[in-house]
Amino acid sequence: MDTIHMNTDIQLSQGFSQYVIDTHRDIELTFSADAGEYEVFVRIVNAGKLRIRTFAYEDAHVKYLFWNDMNHACDVDETHEVLRNANVEVAHAEINPYAVKRNTYMALRDTGAIGHLVSSSLVASDKNYTQNVVNFAKHTTGLIDNFAVVLKGGKLYVDAIGKIVKGASRSESHQKSRVMCFDDGQSSTVIPELLIDENDVQASHALTIGRIDREQLYYLQSRGLDQRQCTSLISAGYMYPITVFLSDEKLQEQLHAEMEAKLINL
Repeated sequence: MDTIHMNTDIQLSQGFSQYVIDTHRDIELTFSADAGEYEVFVRIVNAGKLRIRTFAYEDAHVKYLFWNDMNHACDVDETHEVLRNANVEVAHAEINPYAVKRNTYMALRDTGAIGHLVSSSLVASDKNYTQNVVNFAKHTTGLIDNFAVVLKGGKLYVDAIGKIVKGASRSESHQKSRVMCFDDGQSSTVIPELLIDENDVQASHALTIGRIDREQLYYLQSRGLDQRQCTSLISAGYMYPITVFLSDEKLQEQLHAEMEAKLINL
């Protein structure tokens, strides 16, 4: 596992790689991938303002998991460039109790490009996300998926934008968001936007924001679970999938244990 303390340009090696960001300064990172298969885990321990850029060149297939482990507020700006027949999946795990502001821009630049943004958030403070996935070329696919559990005192704001420009025919833009709220005293706003400037395309969005079903909660409590255990169990259905986003089994076990500890302390 490599630790990053300063501005760095990284040429990825095929297979699985891990990085830790640990610095007190503002930092800019660039990840580049040529043709091949890649899985990248990035744990963010400490940083000032964080700027991340990625480039996936022709026929590169890359999965990134950014795991926010900081003990203070986080400000992140990201740009992801996806070229011909490249497939890039970028996931964010936000399970700490501190504020996050993240702006993510993904550009599908050439034919056959596929881009997928995923976020999984345990919200106990301000989480503010702006997500843009733009189809610039024909036969491209953009996807956005957001999953969140919002607790008392939490404030979630998501602006999810899928855009297909003129000329990007036979392209697709799809998004879905699922938000579960447990308590009063929280705020959840998700804005699904589809900006379509071409006729021959497919586009969709699905949004669910709801509170826990009290009858379901009562049923679980009637089986001997207290309210804390019920909350943890239901939250797990929203949060655990991010722990298996990458295929490394040792990492999956580690992230599952970390997530379990977070949920127990709800």
